[in-house]
Amino acid sequence: MQEHKILGIDVGASGMKGAIVDVKTGKLVADRQRVETPKPATPEAMAIAFAKLVKMHDNYQGVVGCGFPSVVKKGVALTASNIDKSWINVNIEQIFSETSGCQVFATNDADAAGMAEMTFGAGKDQKGTVLLITLGSGIGTALFLDGKLAPNTEFGHILLHNMIAERYAASSVKDKEGLSWVEWGGRINEYLCYIERILSPDLIIIGGGISRDFENYRRFITTECRVTPAQSLNAAGTVGAALYAHHCISKQP
Repeated sequence: MQEHKILGIDVGASGMKGAIVDVKTGKLVADRQRVETPKPATPEAMAIAFAKLVKMHDNYQGVVGCGFPSVVKKGVALTASNIDKSWINVNIEQIFSETSGCQVFATNDADAAGMAEMTFGAGKDQKGTVLLITLGSGIGTALFLDGKLAPNTEFGHILLHNMIAERYAASSVKDKEGLSWVEWGGRINEYLCYIERILSPDLIIIGGGISRDFENYRRFITTECRVTPAQSLNAAGTVGAALYAHHCISKQP
């Protein structure tokens, strides 16, 4: 496997999606593969699913980048909002490396998506404050100042209407509560306006699966700053995970 073609895996609460990425261009070398995230999403069960996904890529043997739904420091999961609580203080890189047989580098999933968009997508060459928001099972955020990442922000966990914001405005809530675009659009606008008051960003990028449907709710967004969908749509996490792994190996002696 060529060094610039790296397997990126985006681990989510409902599914794990992976593809080999050309990290020079940000393009997927082949279609993404997907496996279901186990229920319960324990470290042991998820490690087996992760290894299965790696093998689905023609028994890939190179390094693997992993975007993971947690605050991640030095490869260790420190939170577990949408996965099993037994993940807290578990070394993601170690358990996934052992089961897959590949060297795995793990980072926060929203941070990974943000790296992709800042390198190849809607945030490329954007100065000032940029916030990527991933909308899915929860709400993930990645904050950049002049292109530099402030890792592990958790703005999906601010309080809105006396509840954690992601339980009010995540795209999963739209499905769970059967909300119309008008209803959910009003909720996401409340969230974005609140975020704008806190951070005064120059650009907000919407990622996650619902970024494909941006035209259905953009008319409800009233922020002063520009809001745009991620250019790589739901593949941003996969591309960013591969980028992160490439960054890690480039720093090795």
